[in-house]
Amino acid sequence: MHSVARSVLCVFLLLFALPSLAQADAGEHPNTSTIIGTVRNAYRRVPVANAVVTASSPNLQGELRVSTDARGSYRIPQLPPGDYTLTFEKEGFKPYTRSAIQLRLNRTIRVDVELLSALPAELVGVVGAPPTIDVGSTTMGVNVDQEFIKRIAVARPGGRTGATRVYEPPDAMSRPHGVSLNGSPSSILPSQPLGRPGPPTPAPAPRIVVSAPTPAPAVTPAPVSPFHMYFQGYGVNPTINTEEERFSTFSVDTDSASYTLTRAYLERGSLPNEQAVRVEEFVNTFDYGYAHQGSAPFSVQVEGFPSPVRKGYHVVHVGVKAREVSRPQRKPSHLVFVIDVSGSMNLENRLGLVKRALHLLVNELDERDQVSIVVYGSTARLVLEPTSAVHAHVIRAAIDSLHTEGSTNAQAGLEMGYSLAASHLVEGGINRVILCSDGVANTGLTDANSIWERIRARAAKGITLSTVGFGMGNYNDVLMERLSQVGEGNYAYVDRIEEAHRIFVRNLTGTLQVVAKDVKLQMEFNPKAVSHYRLLGYENRMLTKEQFADDRVDAGEIGAGHAVTALYEVKLTEPSASFGTLRIRYKAPEGGDSKLIEKPLPSSVLRPAYGRATPPTRLSYVAAAFAEKLRGSYWVRPLTYDALFSFWEEVGQPLKARDDVAELGALIQRARALDHREDRFEAFAPVSTMDFDRVPTLP
Repeated sequence: MHSVARSVLCVFLLLFALPSLAQADAGEHPNTSTIIGTVRNAYRRVPVANAVVTASSPNLQGELRVSTDARGSYRIPQLPPGDYTLTFEKEGFKPYTRSAIQLRLNRTIRVDVELLSALPAELVGVVGAPPTIDVGSTTMGVNVDQEFIKRIAVARPGGRTGATRVYEPPDAMSRPHGVSLNGSPSSILPSQPLGRPGPPTPAPAPRIVVSAPTPAPAVTPAPVSPFHMYFQGYGVNPTINTEEERFSTFSVDTDSASYTLTRAYLERGSLPNEQAVRVEEFVNTFDYGYAHQGSAPFSVQVEGFPSPVRKGYHVVHVGVKAREVSRPQRKPSHLVFVIDVSGSMNLENRLGLVKRALHLLVNELDERDQVSIVVYGSTARLVLEPTSAVHAHVIRAAIDSLHTEGSTNAQAGLEMGYSLAASHLVEGGINRVILCSDGVANTGLTDANSIWERIRARAAKGITLSTVGFGMGNYNDVLMERLSQVGEGNYAYVDRIEEAHRIFVRNLTGTLQVVAKDVKLQMEFNPKAVSHYRLLGYENRMLTKEQFADDRVDAGEIGAGHAVTALYEVKLTEPSASFGTLRIRYKAPEGGDSKLIEKPLPSSVLRPAYGRATPPTRLSYVAAAFAEKLRGSYWVRPLTYDALFSFWEEVGQPLKARDDVAELGALIQRARALDHREDRFEAFAPVSTMDFDRVPTLP
């Protein structure tokens, strides 16, 4: 009897204890919290087992390590509240660190990540596999003709007009490109007005908007060659005599698309179109390690050295660094993705790469952020209403549901995206439309300037536009760059998942949060110290000296922690304490009157030789010289690829060993093997008698 009573008592006590045991197993200990998550392969999006996850925090004694299971899942229980850093490591993958994770009392938070392969890109899979060029859809082709080219040839302030359609058959991509088709400035007029801003409304419960794909129109647009690429050239900046003009003024540019496009060309075994090469975007692709100092919104670093190529000239490197904003300080955001799902996007390195890039981005967002998704084919439709990043599984499901459909009505997609952003405006936060496309449109675009003006009006209200390009062949660089410029955003091109990681993960805060807008730079050279000068690049960003102080003139934006680098070639005359003055004019992100920063340029920053300059300055010169070489600039004619590669080798360690810098050296080698162009100036201006002050007059 006593035995039975004891058994009943034990069962009762066990049942009573089960909830407590379950709580303990779930990590719900008093005053502790839990971090859970899943680790996936960024390329295949399959679970990564046995990845080591290390948690560190000032509130921990030492570090905590766990491993992922067969499903890629991990769990770190019994953590005190505080700020945490997680490090994810697995052999064969690049280590990844996620910092500034705020863990509150008695909370469980999820941190999902995707790891990038440590293997060379060409060994990972389709993304970096040369030498094929994706050819787009043949059944849902893009109807591009001379009239379309005229419609997108929009004039820029201080720039030139004229778009170039380049036919690049696969067996001739390394030959000289182009037939220039010049048209008068024109624009793109939406058939219906963009939605007007309305009062902020609370985000609805997250849901994916399920609708049937829009059927293709009855008459399919006539297919065109899949090798059409659209670029616009702006010439090469001339050498200026300071007696005629001592002021050099331009809008900042932090885009990087030109460099990435060039990389995609070279890795597919062909030279880039010369008009696709923008020197400033080559230079601004690289991180020069500028340190922001003081409370001012910008810090300035200047250094110079005698030009290794242009006799009698010095290269002057000017770096402007914006203030940093930490991850926890980043403003809340509403990101509206407008995604091209037309037939031309039906490739793994187009829509497939877009989807993988967005999955990387979702990992970086938190409860401060909302995501919406609009797609456009023949028409636009809403796929995901504004959804908090807390519901990451809903956002991921929406991303995975994307598929190609119809032709290409970019106008309709942008209209819906801007209307959605306006009706769910985050006051004081980041409101950004992000267009993911190959840039080619064949439906809805009619005449022109109205769409630019409407985008400009949206940007003035705090809704900015960034463009992210995908795909080779049937790609419109002109439209993508122009849209981002008018929309006061930035323009990037994604050729592989690593580039998506750079944009959406490593540089996320700088990509999204603007710290200064309408940023203009002006160099005033001292005519007593400098007789001639030339700005390398920024041809499509040039401004007059009067526009520098005119707050009505739009200019570029700078994101948190972003840097802008510009290189000049200057011809010095008599020694002087200062050779010029740098001025920066900018507005606060919310607008208002511009402010001015002024810095004298002492001659003490000029080094006696290239090898005496700091490694970052040397790197910027190599990047600029490489771009000049690829675009056939007159001023680098004496520069051989062998000499350029030797300048790259002299960048020095440890900078030269950095992945992106090592890749630059490899691209120089690829270009050397592919470049069989003849010197177009040699017949009437031999290099041996070259005048380094002026371009010869054509006979």
